[in-house]
Amino acid sequence: MRPYYMDDLPGDQRLPHDSGSEASDEVLNSIGVLHWSIPVDEAGTYKDKVLEVAKERNYRNHDVIVISKEGLGDEYEQKIKSFYHEHMHEDEEIRYLLEGSGYFDVREHSSESWIRCHMSAGDLLVLPAGIYHRFSLDENNRVRTMRLFKDEPKWIAHNRGNETDENPYRIEYLKSIKVQ
Repeated sequence: MRPYYMDDLPGDQRLPHDSGSEASDEVLNSIGVLHWSIPVDEAGTYKDKVLEVAKERNYRNHDVIVISKEGLGDEYEQKIKSFYHEHMHEDEEIRYLLEGSGYFDVREHSSESWIRCHMSAGDLLVLPAGIYHRFSLDENNRVRTMRLFKDEPKWIAHNRGNETDENPYRIEYLKSIKVQ
């Protein structure tokens, strides 16, 4: 995974939008974002390593999704745009990329800057509940991802607004990164 600060230039969300300024692990840790590199191998040993992280974080379920033009057909452009709306979840979001590549953008609360995390196969990312973020494919337009869940698979996005700013999970997140 390669994290960097995004530029503020308009354009296709699938382009890199690289400002040239890297984001350090220290910065990611300060906003509660965790990541691992667990290479996907033909023998399948990656599965045990991913499930070990899942067990440490009390995750019991997972599924695998494919996001691609072929798979989503006419809904592709609409779906990709919906993933790119700034939002938060009331649960951690854990994603492990099995194939392809894409971007998870996370807000650095202190500056309101976007940090873009360019992920590819073998990258595992944990976003804390309450963090504002968004997702986009890159120019390859395809990703196969394992999603991990504490209970039954669910994915409820709360788009950013006054209501989400007051959401108890958002408030708890801000406390966890020591914002008063």
